[in-house]
Amino acid sequence: MHRPLGAQISHMLKDRGVDVIFGIPGVHNQEMYRGIEEAGLQHVLARHEQGAGFMADGYARATGRPGVCYVITGPGLCNIMTPMGQAYSDSVPMLVISSCLDETAHTPGQLHQMLDQAGAADCVADWSKVAQTSEAAYGLIDRALDELQLDRPRTKHIQIPIKVLEARAEGFGPQSTLAAATKLEIEGTLDAIGRAKRPLFIFGGGARHVSIDACAVLDAYNAAAFTTYAGKGIIPAGHPRLFGSNLARPDSAEVLAQADLVIAVGTELSEVDLWRDTLGHSCPFIRFDIEAEALARGPVGTHIKCRAEAALSRLLELAEKFGSQADWDDAYIATMVAKWRNDVDAERPGIMPVADALREALPPETMIYSDMTQFAYAALEFWPMDRPGHWHHPSGFGTLGYAMPAAIGGKIGVGDQPVVAIAGDYGFQYTLQELGAAVELGLSLPIIIWDNGKLGEIEDSMVAAQIAPNAVVQRNPDFCKLAEAYGAASAKPQTLEEMAKVVRSALTADGPTLIHLTTDIATNS
Repeated sequence: MHRPLGAQISHMLKDRGVDVIFGIPGVHNQEMYRGIEEAGLQHVLARHEQGAGFMADGYARATGRPGVCYVITGPGLCNIMTPMGQAYSDSVPMLVISSCLDETAHTPGQLHQMLDQAGAADCVADWSKVAQTSEAAYGLIDRALDELQLDRPRTKHIQIPIKVLEARAEGFGPQSTLAAATKLEIEGTLDAIGRAKRPLFIFGGGARHVSIDACAVLDAYNAAAFTTYAGKGIIPAGHPRLFGSNLARPDSAEVLAQADLVIAVGTELSEVDLWRDTLGHSCPFIRFDIEAEALARGPVGTHIKCRAEAALSRLLELAEKFGSQADWDDAYIATMVAKWRNDVDAERPGIMPVADALREALPPETMIYSDMTQFAYAALEFWPMDRPGHWHHPSGFGTLGYAMPAAIGGKIGVGDQPVVAIAGDYGFQYTLQELGAAVELGLSLPIIIWDNGKLGEIEDSMVAAQIAPNAVVQRNPDFCKLAEAYGAASAKPQTLEEMAKVVRSALTADGPTLIHLTTDIATNS
């Protein structure tokens, strides 16, 4: 069927399994909106392209399916570049489709004109391409969706000239059949695991889809494990040989020094995982990762390009052959975990009691989206989780304003499953306008604001560097009145018991509820 290409794109995305589009229409991308309703796509109208991008990110993390955005040329693309960078750094499947001007070399001064729009997006994406024809647009969309499924999922950007979007185009072809390797011959590489006395696994976000296999491997080899923040819940809290998400604790290096084999699965062991230059081990190191570029970095050792499921499946098959001589001391592990919790409580006083009370108030299947805030920094290390992929944090790019719009996208993705946003008082104001979208959608979404009245983490860092704190205290609005102005519910509980009651009620409300917490709530209880 011949349609304008803009309409064809929506039909193609629906055919490829996309159900939701996040974005904002404008005169330069309106052709992409021509086919949305006819194709049967749900469109979520954000208040700012940054919000649309974070929503798509949250949706993708919650569902495992690509988050897709429609944005305009120039400022629209610039506004979404922060979420694009966040999705790139945290391996989130995101596809951004924008319009672009038909010609820029000869005609300056056009509306929304940039010197190099594709090049700008290329700085925060896996790739950014221009589709000059309908065939190129179809091919690039299929390439993006294929790579998001088979390779490490990272942001893709496709831009299409306005005249090409407006022109009538023939229909798209069928989707290719995709397959990925599921077996891995690694006996020679892993003979050492059968001889290891203290094998230690590190599970990252790339292993979150194979939590059952990860637990089985840990038990089969009597191994111990850390998880990264992105890997929280892969090994359920309470497992006797779990060191937790505590790699960033400085003395975790001492634990790693005791291992005689370290196996990293689905993690690049980046700066935001470790916050130090070296892992701390002095033993053989084996790493499984899907991305060749990531394998080229990091500790010296044996690096194998494969999916986590292939590696863990083969390890399970080999477990009976290898056996295990491991002798990790469960009491030692429990002692270290308790020590680290006490360290966090001492470093960030007053947060742990609130986090514990909040966790008790939430159902175990709750999906949490956090912002760059001291509350999240503490809770990320010690909030016990019994399932993976349920705490989402903007780790790599470290963007403020992430939590609420990402939680909106996540809630759209998981439906009746509980979802909560946790933001700081400063970061919340980056994207507070997306409260309007949450109200329009009628989402049962508790939005928790941790209000210490300042940029607390920056102030602490300045003091540690012997810099007089400067520009770290801001004037906050009345958050509850602000929420009510948007049509949301609000509450400012004074005790932990009152907070728990408010949170439980917010999970079933007819719309979002802003819950304003101040740092004295724990002392009031």
